[in-house]
Amino acid sequence: MADPSLYRPKNVPELPGVYRFKTADETVIYVGKAKNLKNRLNSYFTDLSNLHPRTAMMVKTAAMVDWVTVHNEVEALQLEFTWIKAFNPRFNVRFRDNKTYPYLTLTLKDEFPQISVTRGAKKKGNKYYGPFTHVWAIRQTMEQIIKVFPIRSCKDTVYRRHQLMKRPCLLGDIERCAAPCVNRVNKEEYSSIVNNVVSFLNGNTKSIFKDLEQQMNLASANEEFEKAARFRDRLGALTKVVELNAIVFDDETDADLIALTSDDLHLSTQIFHVRQGQIKGERSFVSDRIDHKTMPEHFEDLLIQLYGELEGDAIPKEILINQDLTEIESVTKWISDNARKTVEIRRPQRGDKRKLMETSEKNSEQNLTMHKLKRSADLLSRTKALEELANSLDLDQPPLRIECIDVSNMSGTSTTASLVVFEDGVAQKKHYRSFNIKSFEGQDDPRAIHETVLRRYRYLVDGDDTENKSDKKSFAYRPSLLLVDGGQIQANAAREALDELGLSDIETVGIAKRLEELWKPGVKDPILLPRNSEALFLVQRIRDEAHRFAITKTRMRHAKASLASELDGIKGLGEKKIKTLLDSFGSVNNIREQSLASLMQVPGINEDLATKILDHLKDVPTRFDPLTGEIIN
Repeated sequence: MADPSLYRPKNVPELPGVYRFKTADETVIYVGKAKNLKNRLNSYFTDLSNLHPRTAMMVKTAAMVDWVTVHNEVEALQLEFTWIKAFNPRFNVRFRDNKTYPYLTLTLKDEFPQISVTRGAKKKGNKYYGPFTHVWAIRQTMEQIIKVFPIRSCKDTVYRRHQLMKRPCLLGDIERCAAPCVNRVNKEEYSSIVNNVVSFLNGNTKSIFKDLEQQMNLASANEEFEKAARFRDRLGALTKVVELNAIVFDDETDADLIALTSDDLHLSTQIFHVRQGQIKGERSFVSDRIDHKTMPEHFEDLLIQLYGELEGDAIPKEILINQDLTEIESVTKWISDNARKTVEIRRPQRGDKRKLMETSEKNSEQNLTMHKLKRSADLLSRTKALEELANSLDLDQPPLRIECIDVSNMSGTSTTASLVVFEDGVAQKKHYRSFNIKSFEGQDDPRAIHETVLRRYRYLVDGDDTENKSDKKSFAYRPSLLLVDGGQIQANAAREALDELGLSDIETVGIAKRLEELWKPGVKDPILLPRNSEALFLVQRIRDEAHRFAITKTRMRHAKASLASELDGIKGLGEKKIKTLLDSFGSVNNIREQSLASLMQVPGINEDLATKILDHLKDVPTRFDPLTGEIIN
């Protein structure tokens, strides 16, 4: 790798511009834009240790950097998009999915246009509607259209064959096609059918209803009753189709709703295409996240990639987003220039648009969850993850059993450590355990980890676990790898506890906030996992699960302590009797509602103590939220 100090740029102007990092063979590996080129480029070279590992890797991989100054942010957006499209840099995020979505296509350039389902590159002269996520949805739409509008759907080869045969196809015979191949309609009549299809797909159904009714009435007036019946049937079919297409906005809105959500490693995009107030298409995809970029910066990149190759009517009048952008004015102007009209980009705050945006956000989050579940459920991915982890940590074999410890507390109280278990890359929830920290009060994660490791792994040494007799079976298994949430200090605490127990053979690693960094006890530099590796994805899942479990247990403990505290101060009522009362009645509210005789049925509660309990609880709020402290009316 190149030494960044050897190619650090000098005399960089303090102007807006676009820059690109290149390797020694001049392959472009990253493209970025900046309001001030000097400040931005200097930030890459001041101290590599302060950079995110992925960014530091990019700077070390490059051997040169050049730039072009521009007059304003709009020009910078255009040049950045052009360069990213031309060079496809490996360190730039790619907002795309791995599949090509189908479109409903009208070949308007043809003498007798055809309707069909297409994928891939768009051709000039055609009109495209969509994209559709599911092929069945687009085929269903096409079938509905053909029932109402007898537009041809055959391939050009089939069309020419029937021209030579001078006989229509089956769809022509059953009048689902106007059969221009045999001159059943002239060009003007067929153009009217095509115009109605365009109007329908644009959501303008009122004019179509009016046109069909006029033709039906005209045919009836001319006593062409079979023809009138056909128009009647088409009206009925159109009515059913319109009923199936739900109106989401009643103001004939043309808009794209875009929700972008994320976790530490991924970006999830959900898009709804709304035309004439109806959802006409939707798509979603998951991309890798670049850690040194903010969410507004990621969103700006997304908009540039989505609308960079579109123009005119392909870009709606409104683009509704779920993030506040820092460069919204320049992005808006750039997209408006492409659309050759004024485009509004904004974040909806209320009403139907806000509700649909919330739906879009939920879909985005669900798509990310499904992406992670699909990946974790794949046996090959799990096997690869364990092998990559073993190679990165220099283990003799893949860690088939991994345990992870995370510490949580509520403002320094109710400190709880969680232990989650993964076997063959799959969570084993029946083996999860939580530990109430007993040796101290307050916040001290390394000390809590030390206590937890001693209590959990002591069983491996002496075969006895006096605290948890029921845990003997699960605690008897020796993990191949112990992960702790935190950096080297937390890893050192776990290592020290294992050494005290004589278990020096259990590998211990700390997970830093930057998930790519794994810290081994006593080792100066972290181990960096590749950003898109299966190993990193597995570590993220394990850390997130440990964190979720720790927070859940801490809240439960805090809630129980809050409930018990309402019974404190009653003479003769100790911790064991409070626990017995809560176990018997479930809550303080339920205890308050009991009669004197009912309380006396609880072991250890006599008449005098039962009277004290009821008198004490008269002054306590009737309903109490133990987590927020709020009185619930």
